[in-house]
Amino acid sequence: MANVGGQAVLEGVMMRGPGNWAVAVRTPAGDIAQVSKSISSPQARHWVWRLPIVRGVMALGESLAIGFRALSISAQYAAQEEGEGAEVETEISRGALIVAFVFAIGFALLLFKVGPALITDQLPIHSGTWFVLAEGGIRVTMLVTYLAVISLLPDLKRVFQYHAAEHKAINAFEAGEELEPEIVQRYSLIHPRCGTAFLLWVMVIAVFVYAIFGRLPWYWLVVTRIAFLPIIAGIAYELIRFAGKHSGNRVLMTLLAPGLWLQRLTTREPSLDQIEVSIRALREVLSLESRSGESLVEVMA
Repeated sequence: MANVGGQAVLEGVMMRGPGNWAVAVRTPAGDIAQVSKSISSPQARHWVWRLPIVRGVMALGESLAIGFRALSISAQYAAQEEGEGAEVETEISRGALIVAFVFAIGFALLLFKVGPALITDQLPIHSGTWFVLAEGGIRVTMLVTYLAVISLLPDLKRVFQYHAAEHKAINAFEAGEELEPEIVQRYSLIHPRCGTAFLLWVMVIAVFVYAIFGRLPWYWLVVTRIAFLPIIAGIAYELIRFAGKHSGNRVLMTLLAPGLWLQRLTTREPSLDQIEVSIRALREVLSLESRSGESLVEVMA
């Protein structure tokens, strides 16, 4: 069975397999448009990139790059006037994509990594252990607050519905069910491999990694919080990957429950029309994967 993950985009869903990805979008005219691309992953070419931790860093980088490309495609379809039937042949320019990518990563680093460290540095805490714990608490609080605030924005409601539609389709597929909207609708909008859960575990694992250094001068705080992020992300990836393969383990699911609860902030119950879009993207990826054969890349839902 192909290992499939995905992401919500504007009025649609991107689904990704080991060797291909596809984005399906509901156009202003009410039709479903889709675009598919192949993936040339270093993990499929050399064993070094498949080592534990390393593969997590590689998978995260690939997921971010594919996600930005899928968003650019969906944005072009969403911007079409009703009645336009032209296919989207190109994405936004590589330069614009890089600028958007750098801005998004920079914002995330400032808000969730560097910011909490500098805020904690202003507190009268002398113990290295208590410093790292306080920083971790601030970081998790900022993440939960951020997700709670954006979950209230009306414009993001449909994106969160498509996020849930993506989860439902993958859950139904992994259960061996027929991919029909009415059947898929019955499945959970929560998935163990979700990127939202991944973010929470990045925050939690960071506490243990940064505990090695204790309290540092502010400039070393900035350096360590950025430099060790790939290692932390790689460890979190391994945890999420393990959870996805042992979702029937009650003890493990209990330990991972906070990450599953957090998904309630980024998912909303989807309509059958939205699930139909998610199924279209999933079917396209499964069709492409069946032709290209099995690969060794793991992906997140």
